[in-house]
Amino acid sequence: MTYATFRFYARLNDFLPLDRRGLAFSCHCARAATTKHMIEALGVPHTEVALVLVNGQPAGLDWPVDHGDRVAVYPKFEQLDISGLTTIDPLPPGPLRFVADAHLGGLARLLRMAGFDTLYDNAYEDRPMAELANRERRILLTRDRALLMHRVVSHGCYVHALKPVEQLRELYARLDLAGHAQPFSLCMGCNRPLKAVRKQDVLHRLPDRVRQRHERILSCDGCDKLFWEGSHWQDMRALLETLTSRS
Repeated sequence: MTYATFRFYARLNDFLPLDRRGLAFSCHCARAATTKHMIEALGVPHTEVALVLVNGQPAGLDWPVDHGDRVAVYPKFEQLDISGLTTIDPLPPGPLRFVADAHLGGLARLLRMAGFDTLYDNAYEDRPMAELANRERRILLTRDRALLMHRVVSHGCYVHALKPVEQLRELYARLDLAGHAQPFSLCMGCNRPLKAVRKQDVLHRLPDRVRQRHERILSCDGCDKLFWEGSHWQDMRALLETLTSRS
């Protein structure tokens, strides 16, 4: 039989039973099991892993586990660059884009507010959503760890927080979003780009108070909604400023 010792670090312990958190433990490994197979068999989605060390040496997720191996598994280091140590790329190339599962509608709207292209539909089914994420090189956001273990998922992120604002804070910290944000450039409702319009051209569509107080008006070509810098906009701007300052 093949036995190996595993140790998970930092937030990866949240996926483990209490008696395995924060310590090394030995377990039986299936024949020809890779590090990916074993990590997910123990409850941790492969998309949460940024670095694997086998017997102290960097290894990929396809590393075959041998008897007596000591496997250390780490999440992304938020303050440390490990790109020279690992072949695991937790992020797809190019601008950060997302697809959110049916339970993360509030987070999807906040990401759009911050300027991140985020697809969302509460009718999404698991496999088509995973295939869409891979096809368009998007990060799959979910609180369903089984979905992230699906073999077609290349890039994903398990969202630990329960409330949308805290979920956004979590992603800002984990994915370094502050440097990529383009606030108020996308429609929060349909994800289409916003553009400035002349106030006089849409005057008939504006409430009296908006006509009197606001000059800058934005429009969405997708849903034809109008936006202005009212109290809700100010609250959202304050939220984004706190996230940027923390980063």
